Amino acid sequence: MAKARTVFACQSCGYQAAKWLGRCPDCGTWDSLVEEVQNAPGIGPGEEKRRAARPLAEVQTESTPRISSGIREFDRVLGGGVVPGSFVLVGGAPGIGKSTLLLQVAGRLADRLKPLLYVCGEESEVQVKLRAERLGLGASSMLVVGEILTERVLETAEELQARAIVVDSIQALFSPALGSPAGTISQVRDAAHRLQRYSKAREATVFAIGHVTKDGSLAGPKVLEHTVDTVLAFEGDRFHLQRILRATKNRFGPANELAVFTMHSDGLRAVQNPSALLLGERGRPAPGSIVTCTLQGSQPLLLEVQALVAGGSEDGARRRVVGGCDFNRVALLAAVLDKRAGVRLGSQDLFVNLAGGLEVEEPGIDLAIAAAVASSLQGRAPEPDVVTFGEVGLGGELRGVAQAEARLREALALGFRRAVVPRVNAVGAPLGIEVLGLSNLRQAIEVLMAPWPRAPEPREN
Repeated sequence: MAKARTVFACQSCGYQAAKWLGRCPDCGTWDSLVEEVQNAPGIGPGEEKRRAARPLAEVQTESTPRISSGIREFDRVLGGGVVPGSFVLVGGAPGIGKSTLLLQVAGRLADRLKPLLYVCGEESEVQVKLRAERLGLGASSMLVVGEILTERVLETAEELQARAIVVDSIQALFSPALGSPAGTISQVRDAAHRLQRYSKAREATVFAIGHVTKDGSLAGPKVLEHTVDTVLAFEGDRFHLQRILRATKNRFGPANELAVFTMHSDGLRAVQNPSALLLGERGRPAPGSIVTCTLQGSQPLLLEVQALVAGGSEDGARRRVVGGCDFNRVALLAAVLDKRAGVRLGSQDLFVNLAGGLEVEEPGIDLAIAAAVASSLQGRAPEPDVVTFGEVGLGGELRGVAQAEARLREALALGFRRAVVPRVNAVGAPLGIEVLGLSNLRQAIEVLMAPWPRAPEPREN
């Protein structure tokens, strides 16, 4: 058995050094290296015997049926349901509703995956029961244990032959053999590896809650995200109604799939039509407001892009404030507008926001952002029933986006009858929506800022 050795591990990125350093050479964080005792990993359950290698052609594959969690939108983000033997990590900011979400999932899964063990490392069993009663799950058959020692959690799971484990949270688990406090890099890594070995050996599903850092990334070593099968990010503002569940990694389904929930006193409720919710508070047509359609995973979503161009300061300094999309992308679009489309922002202040609290990185909203900025500067509102999407290149050209037909069908379902899109996306448009395909940004802005062109009436003979 290998001897334990002492290392200094960075608590931000997991970098290890033989001696203490004031600054981490990998991530640059100051005073983040903590002394830890690193032990050799033990053998997990079901791994006592060495497995023999065999040809790939002889490996028998079986289609594992997925198990519904009872929450359709949650199942869709997972790729169609819960996969037995999978390890799912749910991360999010404090107070966003991670524990509420997984308690609701556990309460509905308890009758489908018996026995289900709920490990409450940050709350008492009484607190979990009170929350379950508030969510209407007081009579659930799930088993609850208040434990933080990793070894005892796995012993309990072995005794029960648990088919599902919910851990709240993985940063709370602690192993005395490591000699470091709970939440450190070595403790989180060790707990993840042990849970992962139990999951694969017993075909048990493991859900674990993970904390996030100030910049929104999952706390702990990057190996944590590589160890699990699925990473779900639970996003939103705890002062607002909407919550967004997004798959950032999924070995059993498409990544970047998204579901929208709303928080209520009796728990989270799935939103069946997120586009209607995101546009539900849209006011009357105004300069600087336009609707676009983005693609999140396989789901098209309509949302409102808002822009405000205001007079800058007397010294010529410009402000750029962006919410919901990439700041650098907005700065690039402002330069393209100035150089290629004749929209002179000069020293004007620019504010851009995606209404509804959704974070979008897709370049398919470029055209809507540029059109909203031009609309605010010119003081003219686009037609209220027009939707637009498309990527904008540095030359001012409009580039096509994926699944344009699905986007147009979503717009049509919500009452939009006209669309301005890149020329390549105008082919195959569904019936009922009038689509205008254009090739450059200048043309698109001229069309969106003018009354919609109508087909000429037929002449009488």
